[in-house]
Amino acid sequence: MCRSIRQLRRADDAGPATTGEARAAALQYVRKISGFREPSARNAEAFRDAVEEIAHATQHLLEAIGTDVAEGPDPFADPVTRRAIIAARGTRPSRGARSSGLPPLTPAGDSRG
Repeated sequence: MCRSIRQLRRADDAGPATTGEARAAALQYVRKISGFREPSARNAEAFRDAVEEIAHATQHLLEAIGTDVAEGPDPFADPVTRRAIIAARGTRPSRGARSSGLPPLTPAGDSRG
């Protein structure tokens, strides 16, 4: 999946997704599928139409699975808001972090630990 597309389904207490978020996800999807970041003049109308249709379908899907969708911009588009959202989430362990609570393994013959 395209890493730039965020999950829009929300927990009940997390607030609604926005139409701006649905459109941003649709734009990333169309860019990925078409292979164009910006379409040529010849393809611009088809590109725009695809983004709008996919954004509309995304909103319907979210509503059907119980996620509210409110009119509004993509909050991640504003760098200040983006930093605040990420900071509010707190820190997460890195992908390589050990979760077992055990000390890291040492190489054979190493006298540490």
